[in-house]
Amino acid sequence: MTRSRGFLRGATANAISSSGRSRRLPWFATGLGLPLLSMGFLLPDAGYQDALRLDLALTEVKPVFTLPLLFNSSDLVKAGEFGNPDITADGNRAVTVKVRRGDTLDRIFRRENLDPGQLVAVMALAPARDGLRILRPGDELYVRHDGATLLEISRKLDTFHTLNITRVGDAFEARVATLEYQTRTARATGDIRSSLFEAAARAGVSDSTIMKLAAIFASQIDFVLDLRDGDRFAVVFEEMWHDGDKLDEGDVLAAEFVSQGKTYRAVRYQAADGRVSYYTPEGRSLRKAFVRAPLAFTRVSSDFNPRRMHPILNKMRGHTGVDYAAPSGTPVRAPGDGRVTFAGRKGGYGNAIILEHGNGVTTLYGHLSRFAQATAVGRRVQQGDVIGYVGATGLATGPHLHYEYRVNGKYMNPRTVKLPEGSTAIDARERPRFVQAVAPLLERLDAGHSMLADGKAPATASDQTT
Repeated sequence: MTRSRGFLRGATANAISSSGRSRRLPWFATGLGLPLLSMGFLLPDAGYQDALRLDLALTEVKPVFTLPLLFNSSDLVKAGEFGNPDITADGNRAVTVKVRRGDTLDRIFRRENLDPGQLVAVMALAPARDGLRILRPGDELYVRHDGATLLEISRKLDTFHTLNITRVGDAFEARVATLEYQTRTARATGDIRSSLFEAAARAGVSDSTIMKLAAIFASQIDFVLDLRDGDRFAVVFEEMWHDGDKLDEGDVLAAEFVSQGKTYRAVRYQAADGRVSYYTPEGRSLRKAFVRAPLAFTRVSSDFNPRRMHPILNKMRGHTGVDYAAPSGTPVRAPGDGRVTFAGRKGGYGNAIILEHGNGVTTLYGHLSRFAQATAVGRRVQQGDVIGYVGATGLATGPHLHYEYRVNGKYMNPRTVKLPEGSTAIDARERPRFVQAVAPLLERLDAGHSMLADGKAPATASDQTT
């Protein structure tokens, strides 16, 4: 059996689509007139695909200000290409603005010949401050204006929410609208042939859902080093649908992973006090005091070795931790609750952080490019908090995290040391409620598992729930 490769990617690449329409530009006189044909643009999806589908039924969610929607598609005289203006029936100019590197709202207003003084009134609205404060290259803004006068501006915040701002008299009003959708539960099953992501793609499961599954079992399975061909999974999760189109995938409700013949199972449960966590079917929490690796890494570039030859010093020097190769800037997260006892420059470690976790356990993180903004000596951190970012400071040949685990000052191998359990069970008074809530999830999960056990092809199935 061979280990799977390429489980963790730095980020999933966005789909790229191309506008297939061409338009003729005016003739230019240069002695002989030469026609210049425009080319189709490559449009990055970046999570804002269909941001301007004006026919979608949007309804208000927790409106701060009331605002009618921008306009109906029937208001347009013609549909223009991406980035080119449309002229609405009332003669106003409507354009989709693609944010460029270094753009600010002020710069966009000036480029569109809008009076920048209107920005003060727009940004005085709380929804506008929240939705327009940060712009990233590739983001899209829909803008309608009459000369220098801004009439409307909108931005899709995510799959389900759109910020709309409109002029009413001499002022502006704003609200956040949401797309109506239905929630369904879906089941998917798959088997590992080359990687978990490849298996998920064959099963029709998104990368985000598979990352959630990996996070659920992070304390039980090392998804980089422990996967084998023939491992398999079953997962029950939420899907969001609108008018027959699948918009997104939501929470993982139940999951099973069979790794090297050992079966791990989990169900999502919201306790009576509102807290949500994942448990075994028997009611034990899957949240451990520690997770095995504090980051999403691509490979172990140097293992724990008391007699390793140092790659830079070229002499025998014990390697007291594990080096996890990862792209520069990859977030490093606290593997367990603790307190920051050191954050600064530390010799060959470069930028380093030391956490104290109690019971004599300390961890060290070396070669960081920078520290998380809130990391400071004395500050308490919780499991999963970002404490720094991968780099190559100090004695490092490339970007990676040097991770050490010590018990009462003694160096231990982070990959093999017995980690503190820290798991808790469902309170006896809440067990009847737990059993009732997870029973249908386990039944659905078992259905997915039986498909694999029977040797059938990986499949997905959906049932509408709301």
